[in-house]
Amino acid sequence: MKKVLFATENESKAKRFKDYLLKNGIEIITINDIENKIEIEENGKDAIENALIKARVYAENLDLPVFAMDDNLYIDGIPENKQPGMYVRRVNGKRLTDNEMIEYYSSLAHKYGKKGKLTCRWVYGIAVIKNGVESTYTWSKEDFYIVDKPSDKINPGYPLNTISINKKLNKYFTDITEKDKKQLKEDENDVIEFLCNNLL
Repeated sequence: MKKVLFATENESKAKRFKDYLLKNGIEIITINDIENKIEIEENGKDAIENALIKARVYAENLDLPVFAMDDNLYIDGIPENKQPGMYVRRVNGKRLTDNEMIEYYSSLAHKYGKKGKLTCRWVYGIAVIKNGVESTYTWSKEDFYIVDKPSDKINPGYPLNTISINKKLNKYFTDITEKDKKQLKEDENDVIEFLCNNLL
């Protein structure tokens, strides 16, 4: 079993890939599993640059393959100065809690949305560093809605799921089942393949 570091403290993000990678002989550990947590300034211009910044810092300090991930959020119909981009959790210099994120983004939907809905999309970036070799991958998912009326469920680490609705199913992300995911064909096989090819 190959051990690798996923340079994140977000256990929900780790869970997203954990089982798939285990099936391919890769065991993920996170920053929470190591002693030396390093403060990193994520000042890249996009998701890939931020993922590389995180991966490089930990690759220099650990004798393990490392990968890191970042995501950018783009929202249609809001002023440019309110566009979250890379700073989804950081608003006006403050890092928001899960509940504060739900409150802030649902208020944007209420203020700028049509009938309380805003069309949004995520753009993701992953960077892998193994034996000094850097590899990157970026992808995007289908548009979805952020709405002003929250679901009654919260996914820890993914607070926006509480106010996000899948367009095809017209369901909150918090209510989407494994069966729904198969119907949507929302697998991330391309991402898993990239990770396996570059971590093993």
